[in-house]
Amino acid sequence: MLFALFYVVAITILVMHFTGFLARHNLEWLVLVLAAAVFPAVIYL
Repeated sequence: MLFALFYVVAITILVMHFTGFLARHNLEWLVLVLAAAVFPAVIYL
């Protein structure tokens, strides 16, 4: 369940990034947080 929640949050952040919502509201750091959260899984695989 937690994995599915992570996917929903990640997709939401990416959609907001590509629509420019994050840049308008100065929240681009959320993309970096998402990348840092995914990084350990990439190393593990």
